[in-house]
Amino acid sequence: MELFLIRHGIAADPQLYTDDRERPLTVEGRQKTAKVAQRLHHLGLRFDLILTSPLVRAKQTAEILQDAGLSSQIEEFAELEPGGDIQAWSQWLESWRDRTKRHQLALVGHQPDLGNWAEVLVWGDAKERLVVKKAGVMGLNLPKKGTPLGQSQLFWLSSPKWL
Repeated sequence: MELFLIRHGIAADPQLYTDDRERPLTVEGRQKTAKVAQRLHHLGLRFDLILTSPLVRAKQTAEILQDAGLSSQIEEFAELEPGGDIQAWSQWLESWRDRTKRHQLALVGHQPDLGNWAEVLVWGDAKERLVVKKAGVMGLNLPKKGTPLGQSQLFWLSSPKWL
């Protein structure tokens, strides 16, 4: 199974918002994210599902990916908020794989969480060394069965500049 971790695009200045959850993508953020989404579509990527953080900037990023034809399904997932629990996501993943037999999943979230989650999936613990740029993409191969924690393989890490 392939998992794609996608960081939200460039968002508005946090000082302009009293609630960080409400910060939207900027015009530039929308444009760059749309270019990344078009490139991913051109490369033939299609996601069975896009799980997104409930924060506005992440939901907007997921919608741009959907509008580019990368998936017909988006679901909010609270554990993709900053500080979310990868163990809870791992349990969700096991159930989802059992129900659907699908092969490509995208998570839209935040840094440093996405980088840390990738490290936990590959090495078993977070080393805080992997960075996903805004609108960047990281791809991992997850094992077909059992826990993906410490058992996954990183196959792609790209900033939007290279897409």
